Amino acid sequence: MSLVASQGLSPLDDARNPSDARLSPGVPGSPPPDAVVLLGPTASGKSAIAMSLAERFDLEIISVDSALVYRGMDIGTAKPTPAELAAVPHHLIDLIDPSESYSAASFVRDARQLIVEIRGRGRLPLLVGGTMLYARALASGLDDLPAADPATRAALDEEAAQLGWPAMHARLATIDPQTAARLEPGDSQRIQRALEIHALSGRPMSELIGAPRTHPEAPPALLTIALEPADRALLHARIAARFEAMLAAGFLDEVAALRARGDLDTGMPSMRCVGYRQAWRYLDDLGYGYSEGTKQVTKQVMKHGDDQGAAASARRQVFIDESVAATRQLAKRQLTWLRSMPQRHVIDCLAPDAPDQVAALIALTFPDREKRTADDSLHESNARG
Repeated sequence: MSLVASQGLSPLDDARNPSDARLSPGVPGSPPPDAVVLLGPTASGKSAIAMSLAERFDLEIISVDSALVYRGMDIGTAKPTPAELAAVPHHLIDLIDPSESYSAASFVRDARQLIVEIRGRGRLPLLVGGTMLYARALASGLDDLPAADPATRAALDEEAAQLGWPAMHARLATIDPQTAARLEPGDSQRIQRALEIHALSGRPMSELIGAPRTHPEAPPALLTIALEPADRALLHARIAARFEAMLAAGFLDEVAALRARGDLDTGMPSMRCVGYRQAWRYLDDLGYGYSEGTKQVTKQVMKHGDDQGAAASARRQVFIDESVAATRQLAKRQLTWLRSMPQRHVIDCLAPDAPDQVAALIALTFPDREKRTADDSLHESNARG
């Protein structure tokens, strides 16, 4: 199967203008990009492909995922396993406690530094993830937006508790209709941020985004590869199956342990992550705590069969349906972001040979980063002899 590019570049296309030349492999005389970025919606297989690439290329992985930065949030974020982390160098994972925050500005700072360091070690920086705001900030620079203000956020949360987030969304529509139009009425995190920006700056977020930056910095040159499904329904099936696997692995125990700490709440960015927010509410409704080492939640809540009771079983299914629906909405937003990136190279994540297609594109762009095999060395030795 050939490499495909829908609303993006074919891997062998020439650059469309001189400023894009660094981003297109196969352009004679052009230097290679500084790094590869592998993006895709949730459940598109990014991590598995990244691990397969590490078998062929001398690389280090930089996470582009706003959820993987949190320690103790492993199952619901589909964090790489300890074995995977030991096999391939990973960065920007397990950076902070769930009570702390990590911003796009922090990511850009850290990713820029890591790209320089990894290149200095003679390796290929491979950025992998689905937090599109981070990817755009790295590729295009940060917009001049006011920093988060705890007092303003607390005031907005208090209003939302009284009025509801749909009412806050309606308010946003009066002051920033462009931003409100792309947000769902229940998207509390983004509605709050847009209202916060307006409260602090007096200007709508849509006006500030894309405006000339005060201190623009030249972004790194990136080869951006997008894993996008040819059949959205198949991606949805993957999402549902993955969530069931997370539940079987003890996801509710993980959330119950976080909930039992006493210093976290659903207003924090960590607990707003898709899946965690729904699980927190489910456990709150049930009144379950966490008994260390007993898997209490998994045993009592996640059992199948008549002993669970029809009402409890129905409640469990509502939780699952809400979580899967929220994850599907996340995937939809991620794909919308991807379609706004014209210089991306699109590969169908559902294609059986998707890993090979990605590897071929990287090999075309970075031939000097492929690992040498014993056969390669023997061939060169015979050629010299």
